[in-house]
Amino acid sequence: MKKLLIVVDMQNDFLTGSLGTPQAVQILPKVAEKIGEYRKNGDAILFTRDSHDAAYLSSQEGRYLPVPHCIVGTEGHRIAGALQTDGCIVLDKPCFGSLELADQVAAGAYEAIELCGVCTDICVVSNALILKARLPETRISVDASCCAGVTEESHRAALLTMKMCQIEVIPDG
Repeated sequence: MKKLLIVVDMQNDFLTGSLGTPQAVQILPKVAEKIGEYRKNGDAILFTRDSHDAAYLSSQEGRYLPVPHCIVGTEGHRIAGALQTDGCIVLDKPCFGSLELADQVAAGAYEAIELCGVCTDICVVSNALILKARLPETRISVDASCCAGVTEESHRAALLTMKMCQIEVIPDG
């Protein structure tokens, strides 16, 4: 079975930087372990990076979330050092969800796609729903134990939303 792991926005700014949370730091070892499993099986791995420029605060997102983060070229934009990206695709995306990601994944003809990363309630859910809309017959899952949201409540709400849209949430709980 041709499988793909999408690691969403596991960047320094979402771990220990300007938008970092203890929950995001806590999932880092689990995400690294999952990446290792996919590597061992020879499956594809794709990392996304939230990517903004110096004019972020004047963007629509910047007006709603006035915290500069993931500015290209900064330490905060980098994927966490504990996660090895060698041999993986790295896709920069300018906002929560990415149509480019959906097109790239569709071209890969994967039979199963799994997502993990941050933030469950913003970027993970956005990309999972875009992928499900683009690939309605493809098995898409999200590992809840390898995701962290802005808050625990919004994390759970995003997992429920994805489940309601026929995205498998594992572990189911």
